[in-house]
Amino acid sequence: MTDLARGATLVTATITTGLIAGLFYAYAISVMLGLNRTDDRTFVGAMRSINVAILNGWFLLAFLGAPVLIALAAVLHLRAGAGAALFWIVAALVLYTVVLLVTFAVNVPLNDQLEAAGGPGRVMDLATVREQFEARWVRWNVVRAVASTAAFGCLTWALVLFGQSSTSA
Repeated sequence: MTDLARGATLVTATITTGLIAGLFYAYAISVMLGLNRTDDRTFVGAMRSINVAILNGWFLLAFLGAPVLIALAAVLHLRAGAGAALFWIVAALVLYTVVLLVTFAVNVPLNDQLEAAGGPGRVMDLATVREQFEARWVRWNVVRAVASTAAFGCLTWALVLFGQSSTSA
C-alpha cells in the first residue's frame, strides 16, 4: 500500500504541476502576446475579466493542490527511504515555491492594482494603467512559467526513478 500511495501522490502532484505550468506557458506564448496587440481599453478590460474568471475552484485546486501534493509526495518518499526520487521531488517543491512567491509578491498585487484602477469606462488614463501593469506582469509570468515547467520536469524524472525502483524491488 505504501508504494501505491507514494506513486499515486507523485502522479497527482505531477499532473497538477503540469496543468499550472501549461497555464503560465499559455499566457506567456499566446494570451499576453495577443492582448499586447490590442488597444488600452481592450487590454485593461480583458485582464480585469481574466483576473476575476481565473479565481475558480478548478484553478485553485491545481494551483494550491500542487504544492500540497508535492510536499506529501516528499514526506511519503522520505519515510520510505526513497532517496533518488526524493531529491527531484524536493527540487520540484523548491521550484514551485518560487512560483507561489512570485505569484503572491508580484502578479497578484499587480492584478489588485489593475482592479483598483477601475473599469475601462471609469479610467481617465488607460495607457498609464496599462504601462504600470503589462511589462512587469508579463516578465514575472515568464518566471512562473519557467519555474513551474522545471518543477514539472523534476516530478516527471522522479516518476521515472520511482518506476525504476518499483520494478527492481
